[in-house]
Amino acid sequence: MKVMKAKIAVATVSGKAYYLIVNELRRYNVPFISLTPFDPIPMEVRVVITTKKEKPLINHERVLALEEANDPLILVSQALQYAEGKSSYEKVVIGIDPGEISGLAILADGRIIGAENCFSIEETLRKVDEVVKKFKNINASSIIVKVGDGIPRYKEQLLQALDKILPKDVILESVHEAGTSSNLREFKHRRGLRDIASAIRIAKRDGDKFVRG
Repeated sequence: MKVMKAKIAVATVSGKAYYLIVNELRRYNVPFISLTPFDPIPMEVRVVITTKKEKPLINHERVLALEEANDPLILVSQALQYAEGKSSYEKVVIGIDPGEISGLAILADGRIIGAENCFSIEETLRKVDEVVKKFKNINASSIIVKVGDGIPRYKEQLLQALDKILPKDVILESVHEAGTSSNLREFKHRRGLRDIASAIRIAKRDGDKFVRG
């Protein structure tokens, strides 16, 4: 089997930055190579990820820098864009499995690039708002937020609140949750992972469009 050459390089001597970046890359099985800022960059590498401090040391046309305020997820999604030769994403979908603990999943052109749990309605709204703003900054053509309907009161509360805080060109949908939690036996005793898995399934389903005010 032919192994795909890595098109992303991580070039840093910062242990903390390396951990944050590589953790995101490995989570989604993205191939990469590890370098120091002083190493030559192989020809096949299309984008280098480093820190703001080390960026001037790297001789490459496409360098992305992790800063303290940066979300590693968004940085890695940008790196994937460049590695795949894309100038923007056609469609970003945010799936939400609402509840006391809400699962949140982010798909960009069908690729899962982020997933986590939120522990309140307020945290869910804040995370969605942050993701939408960040993807608008990297030219996503369309953004859709899909909310599962398993617990109607949470669904309605989220949709109404999202309608108020998100730009009007963001599409909101209500998705039928029947079956999104089935076949997840491996997560039987791991509730947080079940919520995330359900959020991913919700993001991949067609929903009913929510009429925005």
